[in-house]
This record gives sequence, C-alpha cells and structure tokens, in this order.
Amino acid sequence: MIRRKPLKALFYLCLLIVTLLIGYKIYLDFFEPDYEAVHTEQLDRIHAGLDNASEFSFAVVGNINNSVGVFERKIVPMLNRANADFLISAGNAVSSGGEDKYRAIYRTLNRLDMPYLLTFGDNEFSNFGSFRFYEHFGPYFYSFKTGNSRFVFLDATGKTPYQWQIRWLADLLSEDDSEHRFVFIGEPLLPVNKDTLFDDEDNYLNNPAFRDELMRLFDAYEVDAVFSANLPLYSTQTKGSTRYITTGGAGGLVMNDETSFYHFVRVDVTKEGFTTRMEKLDIGQHPVFKQLESLWFFIHSLFYVGYLNFILLVAVMALITIKLYALIFTDRDYYPDFELDPSPWQKRPLKVAMFTNNYLPFIGGVPLSIDRLKRGLEALHHSVLVVAPRYRDQSDDEPDVLRVPSLVTMGGQREFRLANIFLGRIRKRVKYFKPEIIHVHHPFWLGSLGLWVARRLGIPAVYTYHTRLEHYAHFVPLPGLIFRNLISHALIKRFANKCDGVIVPTYSAEDYLRMIGVKTPAFVQPTGIEYDTFQEVDTEAVEALRQSFGIGPNDHVFVSVSRLSTEKNIDFMIEAIAGLAKKTDQTFRFLMIGEGHEHERLQQRIDDLGLHDQFILVGAVPPEKMATYYHVGDTFLFASKSETQGMVILEAMAAALPVVAVRSSGIEDVVRDGHNGFKTPENHDQWRAAVLRLLNEPELHASLSKNALEFAGNFSTHQFAKDVTNVYATVLAGYRKRQGRKTKAE
Repeated sequence: MIRRKPLKALFYLCLLIVTLLIGYKIYLDFFEPDYEAVHTEQLDRIHAGLDNASEFSFAVVGNINNSVGVFERKIVPMLNRANADFLISAGNAVSSGGEDKYRAIYRTLNRLDMPYLLTFGDNEFSNFGSFRFYEHFGPYFYSFKTGNSRFVFLDATGKTPYQWQIRWLADLLSEDDSEHRFVFIGEPLLPVNKDTLFDDEDNYLNNPAFRDELMRLFDAYEVDAVFSANLPLYSTQTKGSTRYITTGGAGGLVMNDETSFYHFVRVDVTKEGFTTRMEKLDIGQHPVFKQLESLWFFIHSLFYVGYLNFILLVAVMALITIKLYALIFTDRDYYPDFELDPSPWQKRPLKVAMFTNNYLPFIGGVPLSIDRLKRGLEALHHSVLVVAPRYRDQSDDEPDVLRVPSLVTMGGQREFRLANIFLGRIRKRVKYFKPEIIHVHHPFWLGSLGLWVARRLGIPAVYTYHTRLEHYAHFVPLPGLIFRNLISHALIKRFANKCDGVIVPTYSAEDYLRMIGVKTPAFVQPTGIEYDTFQEVDTEAVEALRQSFGIGPNDHVFVSVSRLSTEKNIDFMIEAIAGLAKKTDQTFRFLMIGEGHEHERLQQRIDDLGLHDQFILVGAVPPEKMATYYHVGDTFLFASKSETQGMVILEAMAAALPVVAVRSSGIEDVVRDGHNGFKTPENHDQWRAAVLRLLNEPELHASLSKNALEFAGNFSTHQFAKDVTNVYATVLAGYRKRQGRKTKAE
C-alpha cells in the first residue's frame, strides 16, 4: 500500500529543490567572479622575481586530476614548504575539460604561495576543454625566458597542427641564447619501461612525424630536459644530451605502490648547471577519505558548473519529480500476473549469458552453483556463456566462458578479483552470442555490467541472490556498521528492483528481500546438488582417506566445509569442540575442509586450545573428490550465518550425514529440527548439547541420517536446471508483455 501523504510531501520538496537551485545559480552568476588569461598574471610574477636571478628552482607536477584529497590538501602544503620559486604542471591538471573542473583547479592552485603555469594536456583538451583553457589560462603552446633559462610549452593533443609548432620551435631555438632550455609536453615521447596498470599506447605521443622532428630539434639545440605527464609514475631517460622525464604523481590514478607513487620533480638551476631530483611523497590516504573525496568534489563543483551541467542537474531533478508524481497518482496492481504464457520459451532451447564476480577454479558456493546450473542447462540443450574473472590455474578448454583480466586482486590467496569491466570486447562477445536473457549472480561490478548489457540489448535480466552482503563488511574499506546496516541492504534492494526477476534459494531469503523493499517478482529455487555422485562413492577410497588422517575404527568423524574466512564463524566451532572434548569419552576427529586467508590464525587458535590432534584443517579439496571426503564423516557441523541456502549442507545430507548448524536464513529451510539434524542459536552450550546427542544416541543418529539422505534426494542438478528454465520462460513472457504495453502507449 502506498502512503500518499509522505510521497506528496517528497514531491513538493523536489519542486522546492529545483526552484532553490535555479535561484542559487542566478545568485552565482551575479556574485561569483570570472577569470581569464591567468598565465599572464603568473608570468608577471615570475619575471618580477627571477629575471635578474642566476640561480632559482622550480617544481614540476603531473596528473593533478583535480585531486582535492591528495593534491590540494597534502601536496600543496608540501610544495609551499619546498622553497621553489614557481610550479609547472606537465599536463592533466584537470580530470576533464568541463567548466566545473577548470574552476575547481583554479581555486586549488590559488592555495599555492608561488606562481604556476599549466601545460595543455589530454584532460585539458577533453569535453571541449580547449576553449576553456584558452579563455581562462592562455594559448596552447607558448614560451618565456627568465634568468638564464628558456621554458617552452607544446601542445601534444592535436588541437594545434604539429607543423606549425615545429616551425615556431625551430625559429625560437635558433635565436635563443639561454644557458638552459626546458620543454613541457603533455604526452611522453619515449616508452616507459615500467609495468603499470594504466600503461597504454594512447598515453604516448602517437604522431611519429611530430615525435621524430621534436627529438631532432631537442638534440640539435641541446634542450636540457623534456617533462611530460599522462602516466601515474616517475621515469627518467636520456637521449643524446636531453633528459626525458615522465612525472604523474600529483594526485590522479596513483596506485601507491613501488611503480606508481605520489611525487613531484624539483629542478635547481645554478651557475654551474642544473639538477633534477624526484621528491617522493609519503602520502597514504585512508579509504574512507578517498571515498569522501569524490563526494566532496561533487558538492564543491556543483555550484560552479557550466550551463550544461546545470541543465543536466535540473533535468535529473525533474525526472525524479515526474517519477514521484507517477507513484502518487498512478494506480498499481502488485499481484502477480496470472495470465502470462511462458510456454513459447519452455518448448525450445534458450541462449543465456551469465555474469559472475567469481567462478571456477575458485572454490566456493557461488562458483559451484553456477557451474552446476550451466551444466544442467546445457544437458537440456540450452546455450550458456559465462562472463567471469580470469584465474592463474583456470582450464585451457573453456569455449563457452569469457575470462576477464582483473584490475585488482584481494585476499590472502588473491581469490577475490575485480575484473576489468571497461573492456569493450566483453560487450562485443556477449552481443555476438545473442543471448535471450542475462543471468547475473552479484549485485555489483560484473553483475552491474550484466544488467547494463541486458538493457542495451533489450532483453530481461534475472538476478540470483546468493550472498548476505552484510556479513562481508570486513572486506570493505568502509566503517563496518555503515556497510552492514545501511549500504549492503540498499545495494541489494536497488539492484534487485532493476532486474526483471530474482531467484532466491529459500523462503526465508525471499522474506528478507520483501522486508528491505524489493518488489521485483521473486522465485524460490534451491540450488541443485549432484545427488547421484554421492551415491556412487568408492568405499575403498573412503577407507584409504580415513587411514591417511589416522582415523581409528571407533572414532566419530565430524566434517565441515567452508572457506576459512571471518564471516564463516569457524572460531565458534573451534571453541565449542574444545568444550566437547571435556564432556565425552567418545573419541572423535573434526575435518575442516576449505581454504582461506584465516588459515594461519585458525591453526594457531587450534594449537592454543590443544586440539591439534582432533581438529584438522584439511585445506582445499577438488570438487570431484568432495563426495569421498563427505563419506569419511559421520556428522556434519556448521556455524556460518552468512549463507542464503547452505549448499554444503545438502551435499552433506546426500552423503547421509545428519547436520548440527547455527540458525540463520540459509539454514532455516534446509535443516528440519529433529528430522534430518538440529539447528540451535549461536550458543556454545546449546550447539554442543545437540552434537553430544548425536554422539551418545546411535539410534537417533541413524534415524536422522536416513532422513537426511531422503531429503537431499529432492535437489538434483537436473531438476534445478529444469526449474530455472521455467523461471527464465516466465520472466521472458512478462518482459515481452511489458514491452508490448510500452509500444502501444507510444
């Protein structure tokens, strides 16, 4: 039910905001001063202080990129303390050529205690920035002389024909009698022999005729140094008598590693000659402030924008107003559409593209679920393309998997990867595949790309809610409470409501989505398991495995399967098992299967509690051997609260293992208390008491084991694929019907 009064209040609030923004823009147009020909003023300051000087120094920076948090707040104070006479930007002082960026850099540079000059670079040129650079600062190429040195600024963007610049430069240098000559050009002339993420051919001067002629002139007229930006690193090379220096550490796109770091170049000119020295800056920006910087810059530039940005802002607010108007005054039917006919899509093979942030050979619940669904769909003659990150030890034979190289890898084993979603070949490959529906498995990054591609191709998108993001706050560079209690839920809600259907593994997961405000049609579909594989395990292989772990014939074997990570709550089980050893005479072993960044810490915890003979961290096990490992066990123990289904629990039941687990959304619909296992609160005593019952009551254990095996039989991979096919067909039918309504309305 829509509450009309709050929506009406929000509707009129948006109208008020639009009115106030227009009024504030008018205020700024009258009271905010304009500026032009800044370089003229800066050159006057340089000449006034240095024309008669034989010794002076200047600083060179590159790639400022409007960095407020780093350049304005940290590097500018350092430069002011460096006692340089003036500053030169070697290019990319702005992040783009928009009016707001130029106004922002002007205000930033005015914090310097010294004169400054800008080189016309790629960023200054972008977004029609050349007009603004010329108006606000001056010509694209120019020269001046102070003291005993000549300074030359060139245009590498192509805005000025290179032939004209070569003619001008040759005349200038042939008549120049300066002792030193320094040249500034936005793009490096020579390749940099350093491996960096952003190193690309387009970052260099790609006009061979211009480059060769410049280097000939520099050599002929003994230019001392050539400074460039465009790469987030420092490099110096010498050709003939000329030093070629690349400097790009003043704020933008710096990785803060051994290759790419914050720095500036100091040049000291003396009677004996000149020296250049790279000044490395120890700047480590806190992740929170790095996130806030972009927000601050948006607010900072919001009220100093050009008319284009202002019109865009008003248009966005108008769209919000229109949307709210539709919510208030348009009747809506929230009941499912029972007239949909999915049969046309149920009777023929479909083409499905899947987008996932992790996939095999990375072992985890999501990759295994996707792989099983993929194989199940292909067995039903559907075509599947998986878009996933690239891993070192991935299979060489994957014709239907598009591997994407990573921008960033995280985790102790580099298991978490942020794929390069900006590669154009991803969209080209998916477009060539011609999918009828896109299935995304994460609400961000590659998942967001999948949703975007679906909209571009005009096809529906289905999202599977696999993961409780709020339990992964420790991986996010934000305050844990903010991510756990606000951002994670908002992210899932926003993403799910953009999709055309949401698949959830359990009814409790569906309840969660409805509680946070997801209105997209939801389909409860548990992930399938390879049930038959668990019934075909070789008993000799099981016995050999028991012997390899030194398990005696009377030992009760507990098994758990989980990534060794904080959110899996493994510490809870270690502490409970330590207490269990004191409450029973029954000998037992605990096999903890899985790997992760917490391995060493957990092993130390086990050793500290004296459990090294009973609690074994097995490590990673190949998926094809997992059934054998399950059959080594007698009881399956679990304590994770981050699951949406707990697929490993179904696998354990397929091996006839009763389960003792901590209550959570992923456990509630799978473990039936007293039937196929026990579920308890997150309490050591209650959880341990349930484990003791299975240790001490053989008849109860046998009964729960039988029921667990029967329960798991309802979740085969084949049935899983058939059910998901029906979901695809229903979503396609609904999407086609909605598109038909839009066409009629138009």
